[in-house]
Formats: sequence, structure tokens, C-alpha cells
Amino acid sequence: MIGAGVFAAFAPAARAAGAGLLVGLVLAGLVAYCNASSSARLAAMYPSSGGTYVYGRERLGEFWGYLAGWGFVVGKTASCAAMALTVAAYVAPPGWQPVVAAGAVLALTALNYFGVQRSAWLARVLVAVTLVVLAASATAMSTQPFASGISFDGKGILQSAGLLFFAFAGYARIATLGEEVRDPARTIPRAIPIALGITFVVYAAVGVLLVLRLGPALASTSDPIAQAVPGWMAPVVRAGAALAALGSLLALILGVSRTTFAMARDGRLPRALAAVHPRFKVPHHAELAVGVVVAILVTTTDLRGAIGFSSFAVLTYYAIANASAFTLGARVIPVAGLVGCVLLAFSLPLPSVIAGCVVLALGAVAYWVSGNRRRGAPPSSRT
Repeated sequence: MIGAGVFAAFAPAARAAGAGLLVGLVLAGLVAYCNASSSARLAAMYPSSGGTYVYGRERLGEFWGYLAGWGFVVGKTASCAAMALTVAAYVAPPGWQPVVAAGAVLALTALNYFGVQRSAWLARVLVAVTLVVLAASATAMSTQPFASGISFDGKGILQSAGLLFFAFAGYARIATLGEEVRDPARTIPRAIPIALGITFVVYAAVGVLLVLRLGPALASTSDPIAQAVPGWMAPVVRAGAALAALGSLLALILGVSRTTFAMARDGRLPRALAAVHPRFKVPHHAELAVGVVVAILVTTTDLRGAIGFSSFAVLTYYAIANASAFTLGARVIPVAGLVGCVLLAFSLPLPSVIAGCVVLALGAVAYWVSGNRRRGAPPSSRT
């Protein structure tokens, strides 16, 4: 969660709501908390790879699980490409950015291939570096003159919350690793809220300082933290942003490949993707497939507009998680999370909402077609 979003999400949120982005941050955090609570309860009951794909299938029916998995895989594949391009934007000249982005994807895919322990170790290192850079940036911002005059746009608060929610996304990836951690019924429900709480504190501190330091200029910059610190420190911030994007990309590839693996195991994606490496115990075919697809995307496509679509898909995923948790009892938090997800999803820019609805509809058609094909298969080929 503490990745590239903290370096990039505040500017578009400021364009939507001005200083109201701080209220939007609280709303995004509350929705994320509801989602995290629902995900943690479900993960304790179903400690399997796949996250909400599994929860929706078990609690609501196969279609809803499939729709959650479809939204996660498609939306997060776009996010993988966006994070890889973010890395390249900070460390490579324009002509080399697609090559560097593809190289980052393939390198992290290779790391994941050799087991989740190595990936977790690198993730800890990248988060530690990011936190050091953010702490130094916050200290430097607090010593600079504060600006004034940023407006408060109450009408844009929901949209700012939807945009900032994208920066929180990540706690569900803990649940997708349910088959690869020790004592998942105990570990996952503890890890999710702790990670979310730490992230919210960091984001709140950075958000307040950015509003005070940059004022109206916050809405018009693409690298707000680099602009808010003294000039000599900007290269350090940019390097930290690149490392943060690497951390996000690492976690995204892990999560997408595990959901791909779970859907392939159930026959909703090609079954070859369900293979598990006999030595490293990872879904290596799914890992390689995700890595190759993302590497192709970053070399052929400009995915800046895919961020809004990814947010819509992620909120759909969590809406299904909350609906699944609703069936377990203790329903206040799941209802709040479900309503919050729907409100934030449809507060996003209209092109993102339309694109998200179209892709989800295509997923539903694919489900129907694959279901008919499976029903028409010879008995010996059915699972």
C-alpha cells in the first residue's frame, strides 16, 4: 500500500476537491477499513489463494466469485503496467522508458518465480526505503514556508476519495497469499488492519503537509512531494518514488498471478495456468503469463487513462468482498463497506465508469460462454 500512490495520488485529488481532499482521505480510509475487516474475516475462514474470487464463490455463488476475480485480474494487470511505467518515468529518458518498464516487470516476475519468501524480503526493503524518504520529506516540508489560498470544494470530496482509495489498495493481496503463509487464520486477520492503520497515518501526515506547503499549486503538479521539498532533496524523492513504484509492482504481480492461478484451477481460465512449481511451490505458469502480458502492455500501450478504470474494478472487487462478509453476520461493517464502494466507484470520472462497466459486462459474457462450453463438453472432460 505504501508505494507509488503516495507520491502521485494527492494532486488529482486536490484537483477534484482542493483542501477537501483531506476529508476524502478520511472517507477513503474508512471504506478501506470496512473492506479490510471484511477481507480479514473471510480470509480466516477461507485461507486459499484467490482472495475475493474464492469468498464470492463460496458465499454468493460461482458467478460473483468469477466477477470479482475477473475485475481483479483485468484491473490489476492495468495497474501493473502503470506502476512499471511510473518506475521508468523516474529513472529513464523518454525513449528508453518502455524498455526499462518491461525490464522491471520481467525482473520482478523472475524474483517471484523463486518463491514468496524472496518477494516478501524485497518488499520489506522497498517499504523501509520508502518510509525513510517520506519521513525525510515530511521533515523538510515542515521547515519550508507554508502556502495559503487553497480552496475547499465539497462537491468533489467523493471523487477525491475514489482517487485516493486507489493509493490504499493492497491489503487484499495479503489475503491472496493464503496458501503460502504460516497459520493464515491467525496471521492474515492481524496483518491486514495493522498494514492499513500504518498506511493511513503515513498518508494523513503527508496529505496535511502537502496542502499546507503547496496550497493551490498542489492541484497542478505531477510530482507534489518532489515540488514540496527543498530543491536539493528533489532527486532523492524521485528515487524514492521509483523504488516505491517497484514495491507496488512487486505486490501487484504477486496478487494478480495468485488470482489467475485460482481461476485457472477452477477452469475459468486455461488450466495450464494452475501449475505449481514442484520445488519453489509457486504458481509459476500464472507468474510467467502475467509478467509477459504486462511486459507487452508497457511496450505497446499508454496506460495513463487505465488508472481510473483500475480503481473502478478494484472497488467492484471489494464490493463483492463486503457482500460476501455480509453473509457471515455482524453486518454493519460489510454494509458500510458495500455502500462506500458503490459511491466511490460511481463518483470516478465518467469515462472510467463507462470503461469499467463495459469490461465487467464482457467478463459476464465470457462467464456465460465458458459455462455453456463446459456444460456441452463430454463427461470425461468435465471437472
